[in-house]
Amino acid sequence: MTSIPEALLWCLSAGTAAAVVLAALSVRASGQRKALRARLTAAEEQNSATLHGNTELSARLRATEAEIRHLAGTRLPDLTMALAHPHVPVRGLLDARFAGSETDQALSAVLEQVSEAITSERTRVDAAAQSTLRGATTTIQALLYQLQTALQEMQHRYDDPAVAQDLLNADFLNEQALRRIQATGVVCGAWPGLTREDSYLAELVVGASSRLRGYERVTISNQLRDPVAVVARAVEPIAITVTELLANALHHSHRELPVTVTLQQGNRGASVIIDDYGVGMHDDEIKAAMELLAGDDNLLLTQLGDPPRSGFAAAGQLVRQYGYGVHVEPSPYGGVRAVVYIPGDPLLTVLDESAQPMSVMAPLPHRSGVPDRSASMLPTGATASAPAAPTAPAPAAAPAPATAPAPRQDDRFDPAPPAEPAAPAEGELPRRRRRKPVSELDDSASRTDSHPLRSPEETGSRWAALQRGTESGRAVAQSEPPRSTEGNAQS
Repeated sequence: MTSIPEALLWCLSAGTAAAVVLAALSVRASGQRKALRARLTAAEEQNSATLHGNTELSARLRATEAEIRHLAGTRLPDLTMALAHPHVPVRGLLDARFAGSETDQALSAVLEQVSEAITSERTRVDAAAQSTLRGATTTIQALLYQLQTALQEMQHRYDDPAVAQDLLNADFLNEQALRRIQATGVVCGAWPGLTREDSYLAELVVGASSRLRGYERVTISNQLRDPVAVVARAVEPIAITVTELLANALHHSHRELPVTVTLQQGNRGASVIIDDYGVGMHDDEIKAAMELLAGDDNLLLTQLGDPPRSGFAAAGQLVRQYGYGVHVEPSPYGGVRAVVYIPGDPLLTVLDESAQPMSVMAPLPHRSGVPDRSASMLPTGATASAPAAPTAPAPAAAPAPATAPAPRQDDRFDPAPPAEPAAPAEGELPRRRRRKPVSELDDSASRTDSHPLRSPEETGSRWAALQRGTESGRAVAQSEPPRSTEGNAQS
């Protein structure tokens, strides 16, 4: 009887223990289920974040690929065009979200490297082209000078007026080719190719106008107070500059409109003022012209257009080398005004008109109402001679000599007795007096002030002799480099 309750007790005890174990296992399983559920939720959130990140990464990758395509297809071509034409803008990033990022910095570095490479290559190619052109233009210029000499010899050899006119026309066409070749050579770094002696500024301007088609439209007004001249080393550079400015004025004005040139003298120099009545220039054109006339060292041939417009560029190179100035602005007459300012020190001098008379082709100074200061600047004992009427007027139909007219011994001036030069007054230009040979001094001392005028035959003979001397000088200038060390230092 007693064994049954004990067995039951043991069974109940075992069942209770099992229930406790099961309860513990159930609690543990419930905790594990919660932990698993939390981990599953976290995994789902992480998976969602990963998917979102992958989506953003894919979108950023696609945006980066689009930026690279935009760089290759748009920004690099824009950069190439902008290097040749600075007014062309270079487009920026396609997606503004990349601004300031590493991608933006990397793309900007690519643009900078490409820009440096293109600029370096363009400079190298342009330098090679300028070197080739410089050699070619120097050779062609020498040949054209030889052709000019041959044409002038034929002008003296043949007396037929029809042949003489044809030779003048051929000489004038040769001068057009020579002017273009000379300007191209100067742009490429060559020296002007011609040396002169000290020349009156009025003669220089007349010679510059004679190089152009339409020279008959150029009217020159000489307002100089003194017989101002340009020193030898700067004669041809200033003549080239004035020629190119006159060419621009003639080209951009109607063929029936004049181009006026005024020579003015200031306290520290002289100016050549060119006014036309043409179509004028816009502000951006004037700005571009002033940049060319400033004479940038890094000028490229590709910047001159197609075909190259080398006139202002050649003038700018000479302005930088020789130290005078050029300014372009709208003219009061509706066209363009160009001013060439030549400083008195060191590019101007004052010549003695009695020792070196001005050419009959140059305009006389308008000194009416203005005291003649040249007489007061002559040394003590020397007086300025009054000009007499020329023996024959200069022909109006035939073109002037291709280069600036050489000083011409004419009947308008009587030689004055030589005297020691006096020091110039303060603010005046330096005066250069040339000594005469002893034979000329004796001959001039024996003459009277009322010597008869030369006959036309004698004047023609002297003019022909002067032309032969000029041609001989040109031949020497073609075969020898310029001897002026001062000019070489400037150029």
